[in-house]
Amino acid sequence: MAKYFQNINEDLMEYFRILSPEIPSFLEEYIDTPVMQKQAEISVSCGMYYSKLSDIKFFYSSLDHSVAVALVIWNFTHDKKQTLSGLFHDISTPVFKHCIDFLNGDYEKQESTEELTTSKIKNSKEIMKLLKRDNIKLEEVSDYHIYPIADNDTPKLSADRLEYTLSNGLGAKKELWNLDEVKEIYQNIEIQKNEENLDELGFKDIKITEKFVHIMSKLSNLYIDNKTKLSMQFLADTIKQMNDEKFISKNDLYEFSEKEVIEKIKNCSDKNIAEKFKKWQKTTIVHESENFVNNKYCKSINAKIRYINPLVEINSSNKYIRINKVSEKAKKDIENCLNYKTIKYAYFDF
Repeated sequence: MAKYFQNINEDLMEYFRILSPEIPSFLEEYIDTPVMQKQAEISVSCGMYYSKLSDIKFFYSSLDHSVAVALVIWNFTHDKKQTLSGLFHDISTPVFKHCIDFLNGDYEKQESTEELTTSKIKNSKEIMKLLKRDNIKLEEVSDYHIYPIADNDTPKLSADRLEYTLSNGLGAKKELWNLDEVKEIYQNIEIQKNEENLDELGFKDIKITEKFVHIMSKLSNLYIDNKTKLSMQFLADTIKQMNDEKFISKNDLYEFSEKEVIEKIKNCSDKNIAEKFKKWQKTTIVHESENFVNNKYCKSINAKIRYINPLVEINSSNKYIRINKVSEKAKKDIENCLNYKTIKYAYFDF
């Protein structure tokens, strides 16, 4: 078994076994390549793991997420190319994840780093050697958007969207359910045909779909609450200032671990940068205001709304419909996602 699987804890392995009772042997060699292992040093929390503002229960890496997405795809398709596309989908993720999208001004799509995916794969001699051995072309695994089970447009359910909802609800964002509940939800999912006659992951039972959507709606609000948005913008501004003053390069964001970048920030010679970062790590409160507050780190930020309106089977009839069309409870939860608003300005007390 791959070194990666030998070194993870029992809870994570139990979660992976839910996603796919079989871990395909071909996947292990790809996981152990240096470029994939870089993702083990990046948290999915967009930097929130390093602040006292979060309710995060455990460190969940970008590699953990990528492996989990690959296992979901394998479980439902047993297709090697689709599975690898899922594994590689975040291979170009930099430190602090979507904070760098904020740095690039991509607040609402949060896709600005994905353009490097092909080059990251192409420049890995280890991955290219494995692909050649397995008779797989680069373009067959470099864009997971071409596979609807792997990825699709919001608000559809894809392997990626499903996985981060499950893991974030287990404590990677906030603990909202346990492994038994995740298993109940996951085992109710199958491949269905959506309105466009494309394959999509969907549910067999309305009650279980409602449970999934309810937790999803709570997570959706957490992704764009002022604690998260302000922290992501603060980290983006910190990185920009570090870059402007030549303490760090943009390339470093893809080569260093988060811990290494944090050490560079805390030890940089510009004490203003270092001290504000340390204050951010220690703060437990985000202040809010309808008006701009002078002499504070104060921002008004719009961000991507992440939500899911999954398909569900009706009366075991092989007819599939969006849950908000058949469940008032789920409809209200989805509307809660779409209508969620934060107070206009948020600020730290420094």
